[in-house]
Formats: sequence, structure tokens, C-alpha cells
Amino acid sequence: MPKLPTTVPGGAALFQRVYTRLNCEGRPPRFHVDFYPYKSLTLTIRRREESVFVRLSDLLQRAPLPVLEAAAALLLARVYRRKASRELTTPYLDYARSHKTRSRINRMRSARVRPATHSHGRHFDLEKLFDELNEKYFEGKLARPNIGWSNRSWRRQFGCYDPGPNHILLNRRMDRPNVPQCAVEYVLYHEMLHVKHPTRRSGCSLISHSPEFRAEEKQFAHFERARKILDRLAR
Repeated sequence: MPKLPTTVPGGAALFQRVYTRLNCEGRPPRFHVDFYPYKSLTLTIRRREESVFVRLSDLLQRAPLPVLEAAAALLLARVYRRKASRELTTPYLDYARSHKTRSRINRMRSARVRPATHSHGRHFDLEKLFDELNEKYFEGKLARPNIGWSNRSWRRQFGCYDPGPNHILLNRRMDRPNVPQCAVEYVLYHEMLHVKHPTRRSGCSLISHSPEFRAEEKQFAHFERARKILDRLAR
């Protein structure tokens, strides 16, 4: 049975305090604040007449009060067009970027996100391509994650790797006879590099494409040609 939203204890009062602290105009609305079982660290807010409905990822259930206040400041600043100070928002940003939180996100996603399916497309077999690329560029040492074609075509993104459920998805828009195989291989190779080089923290930033990542990416045999093909497909 899927988890249901749960009310954030003291959530309405917390949002009222932050509303006042940001000098938002008018009387504070009625806040309805819930923890919601999102698939990631997601925050949402919507206004409806005299009420504001907020949903915070249930990953924040054990977060310290300053983190919740910072999340409230980020949401309210967006809706009411106020500028939240760095001092107020930093606790949430630091919490979201921490290794401990990212590990919790990955564990949660492994349980809530269904693995990729349908690796055998109409024109390209992603498992076969993975094995060939693995032998050619990784000495066959890269463990194969779940691989599949996306259920819908994406407008711009060609591929993604999600470390939570450990799956690679490729844009089904490329599973066509007029798309050269080297372009599909390059996108798959790029996502395989994400498996080899996980996102890491450097200071206050998250590094997804390290210098090592970029150097290996250019080792792809048809690097320039594949990128030009993808540039045309993205138009």
C-alpha cells in the first residue's frame, strides 16, 4: 500500500513565521503543510484563494528545524517574489547537498522507483550495446545496471543515470532507423561514465562531470561525430 501524506507538526506556524520574516505583504494565508512520499528531495507549493498548500519530501521528517525554515523560505520567496537571505536558506542547501542526505535519497529511490525495462528497442538493443562498450572502454569491469528506453520521448535530454534504483534510461526518440548507431552508443557511454564516476561534493558544489569524466568521454571513438548528430536531433 503506498504511503499517504502526513501533516508536518507545527508546519503551519513555521510557515507563518517565515512569511513574516520575509516581509511578505498582507495577512498570512492558511497554510496546509504535509510530508509527501516523493521519489526525490522535492518541495512544492501552490496558492488557492486564501490558502497555501505545501508538500515537503518525507526525507525531511528528521531534518533539524533550521532546515525546514530554510525550505519554507525558498518556497515562499518564489511565490511571493521576495529575496531570502543566504543565512536563512543555507541550512537547507547544505542539508540537500550532504553525502548523508544523498545516500538516503538513493536508498529511498531504490525502493520507490521501478527499474528500467524494455532494453530491446525496435532498432537498438541497449544491453548488447552496453556489453560491447563495456569490453571496449571498461575492460568488461563495469557492472551492468538496469537499462531501458524511456516510455515517452523527451524533448532535449538524451539519457540519464539514476543511482538510486541504479538504472540508465535513454530517450526513445533515438530508437529509430535514421539515427546512426554511434549517437546511441555515445549517449549510453556517457551514462556508463556516470556509473563509473558518481556525483561527488566539492566544497558547496556537486560535481557530476569531473575532469576525469570529461577526459574519458573524449576517448569515445566517434566523439565529435556523435555530438554533431545529437546537436541536430536537439533542434
